[in-house]
Amino acid sequence: MTARLEFHKVTVQYPVYDVRAKSLRSHLVRISTGGRIENEASGVQMVTALREASFSFADGDAVGLVGHNGAGKSTLLRTMAGVYQPVSGSVVREGRIATVFELGAGMDGELSGYENIQRMGLLLGLGQDEIRARIAEIEAFTQLGAFLQLPVRTYSTGMTTRLMFAVATSTRPDILLVDEIFGAGDAEFQERAARRMEALISSVRIFVFASHDMGALKRYCRRFLRLEHGQVQEIDVSEL
Repeated sequence: MTARLEFHKVTVQYPVYDVRAKSLRSHLVRISTGGRIENEASGVQMVTALREASFSFADGDAVGLVGHNGAGKSTLLRTMAGVYQPVSGSVVREGRIATVFELGAGMDGELSGYENIQRMGLLLGLGQDEIRARIAEIEAFTQLGAFLQLPVRTYSTGMTTRLMFAVATSTRPDILLVDEIFGAGDAEFQERAARRMEALISSVRIFVFASHDMGALKRYCRRFLRLEHGQVQEIDVSEL
């Protein structure tokens, strides 16, 4: 099976409600999305986070997303994953997609580590058998031992990060979408996390990575897209 991810003139918009001061509203929109304010009616503004974005990724592509904070990188990743739906244009996805940009999505502090592995695995689209098959690997990576039997609310921040990262990277997708996660945790964890990510990256068919770390982008990627105010443009590595 091959993998494919294509955008055909994709535009993503969403409304901003109940922000009374236009200058403040405009400033917040620019910071948070990098998009453009399209219109205003009855106190509602439509923000265009992506405008007519078109590109095509296929087997073997490793793509870096660059741009200033709020340029639209996260919006683009979430649209690739199907979290955001375009108001116009079309998205073609072929292959199983996994994301590493919302660590801990679905985690419940009152549940044990093991129960959260189950919960988050289901949200990632894994079946019961797949989750059970990955538990030993997750146990080994987290090094949490008996703490996995305790409620997550009793964990330190570092322990929680190890569990979240282990579950998020336990899938074996065709398409992997990653949003700036290599700086998480202490130095020892970062080293183990980097090795785990490299192994995962090498196993996927399409890899898309949003980051401000130019060294990491050049290390992991061979194609590059620049985002600016919702516009997407492919650039050469020499332009980074």
